[in-house]
Amino acid sequence: MPKLNVAVMFGGRSVEHEVSIITGLQVMDNIDRSKYNVVPVYVSKDGDWYTGEELLNIKNYKDIKKLLSSVKKVFLPPVPSMKCLYFYPFKAGLFKKEAESIKVDVAFPALHGMHGEDGTMQGLFELANIPYVGSAVTGSAVGMDKIIMKDIFKANGIPIVNYTWFLRKDYEGDRESVLNKVEGKVKYPMFVKPANLGSSIGISKAKDRAGLVDAIEIAIRYDRKIIVEEGVLDPVEINCSCLGMDDEVLTSVCEMPVSWEEFLSFDDKYMRQGSSKGMKSASRKIPAPIPKEKSEEIKKLSAEVFKALDCSGVSRIDFLMEKSSLKVYVNEINTIPGSFAFYLWEPLGISFKDLTDRLIQYSLKRYDEMNENIYTYDTKLLEKASLGGVKGSK
Repeated sequence: MPKLNVAVMFGGRSVEHEVSIITGLQVMDNIDRSKYNVVPVYVSKDGDWYTGEELLNIKNYKDIKKLLSSVKKVFLPPVPSMKCLYFYPFKAGLFKKEAESIKVDVAFPALHGMHGEDGTMQGLFELANIPYVGSAVTGSAVGMDKIIMKDIFKANGIPIVNYTWFLRKDYEGDRESVLNKVEGKVKYPMFVKPANLGSSIGISKAKDRAGLVDAIEIAIRYDRKIIVEEGVLDPVEINCSCLGMDDEVLTSVCEMPVSWEEFLSFDDKYMRQGSSKGMKSASRKIPAPIPKEKSEEIKKLSAEVFKALDCSGVSRIDFLMEKSSLKVYVNEINTIPGSFAFYLWEPLGISFKDLTDRLIQYSLKRYDEMNENIYTYDTKLLEKASLGGVKGSK
């Protein structure tokens, strides 16, 4: 059986660009080369796509300008009949040679945040009819928008903290009204977050109105929608990962990041002990030192969240737990978690290599299911219209 070409995409137009590079390199280091050909696809901060062997070496990223001069720019047409990365300049035509290209059998997005984790890249893969790893358009988009995510959690009876939200333009138009609204619905201390951002960037804790104003001023730099959540008193963070699709969902062991204080910052998550190690470099306890029944409750809720958002592949669900009461709240889901949460699967005997293989196989399974759908419906409508038989429609 011939090897499949797996295009691993990383970087991206996101504030999580550097983190995505680390994740992408880790994925490529842990793909079974006996089954798959790895095609690295780096997406620059400007949104340009590049491929080349030089992208596999992390040391080359010290000088991005030099690196990009040594690789080739490519693009992916949203056309089902093509399914290839095409090199610039595109020279296909009636009297020209066939355009240089690389066939893509599977896309493996390792893109954190906007323009990669939020359903936009997934939409491109759908248009191109290419199998891709991870959640589909809906799950990805909802998993990125914290407001819609919380609304769906609430509708499904999943425990969450009290929250409210507003638009940047409303705050800029009538600051006092927005502050009053927030204080009327959420108690201090509260956390102010951009609705569509991850990795704790733009998130601040507010203990009073002055702190709330400062937090909002930071958050509105990153998004037009802002969510404000009521803080959990004396919390610990517990995380759990899910793997699968539809009703076939496995849950990992639970972890407790021990660097949690008021919240886990971007530096806590990625920069401590060397960013090249990714999320596994963070201080954490695996399995989480919590009662067995509480661990089972978190696993059950994780699977409920995964299914409610119609996720697939692997996701990490983050929880907050009150130390005194052990009451659990779902904080958010990460549809493309750092390092694909491989460290939560290793204790169950699933290596990073095994995990990447399972993710690729799930992408192929979902692709086959999607292609069982009918996407065309032949009617006599246009024929009737050309003969004047269609007067209008409602």
